[in-house]
Amino acid sequence: MNMPIGMIMLLVVGVLVYFGVAHRILDRMRLTDKQALLFIGAVIVGSFIDIPLMSTPVEVSINVGGALLPALLAIWLIFKADETAERVRAILAAILVAVAVSLGSRYLPYEPENMFLDPKIIYGISAGLIAYLAGRSRRSAFVGGVLGIVLSDIVHMVTIIGLGIPGTTNIGGAGAFDVVMIAGIIAVMVAELVGETREKMQGGPTLGRYRPEGLYEFSKELSHNNRKVKTRKQNEELASKEEQDRGEDHE
Repeated sequence: MNMPIGMIMLLVVGVLVYFGVAHRILDRMRLTDKQALLFIGAVIVGSFIDIPLMSTPVEVSINVGGALLPALLAIWLIFKADETAERVRAILAAILVAVAVSLGSRYLPYEPENMFLDPKIIYGISAGLIAYLAGRSRRSAFVGGVLGIVLSDIVHMVTIIGLGIPGTTNIGGAGAFDVVMIAGIIAVMVAELVGETREKMQGGPTLGRYRPEGLYEFSKELSHNNRKVKTRKQNEELASKEEQDRGEDHE
């Protein structure tokens, strides 16, 4: 039996976290290594658990690892955002991803043999890129990619219920699990790549209104540190000036 793409990516991320390679990204996501590994383990175990939501008119269930846990993490990250603007961008990114995936599933062929690439990979990568462009920060991009796919599943559920089409819907299950994982990981990877590139090109983090959006989540910390440095320099300059004035008075 072939292992799902999302599961493979999740295991790779788990290995990187375990060996400390993803430490910088986790810091900016407000997660510790232990929290990240615990979450990855819970998602893997939860991918085998479906919680029934309703049986009529459509049988609906939600996958713990593919929808419930990622959605809870995304919502938690929204509340952990430093500024309202970042929360707005995260929610906007999720909505745009949900709309794009919903339209794609409606108008693009679903069968893999009719497309140049597996639809799950196309939707996942597209969602990740849209999430970054709308979110602009690591956290916002992750929230947009993950929550957007879950929302698209919910839109699909509401659509078939409204149309009265009999069947079953598993939010975050089957192929949706792969898309959620791909979207979230791609969104963070792109945000990290762009953020690091901008930081290196400008010779370090820029403070104030011209700071790169890729470093937006650290705006408060950077501003706080900048104020501390500025205050220390001012105190040193004032002390130096007072000492110079005293020397002139003695002369």
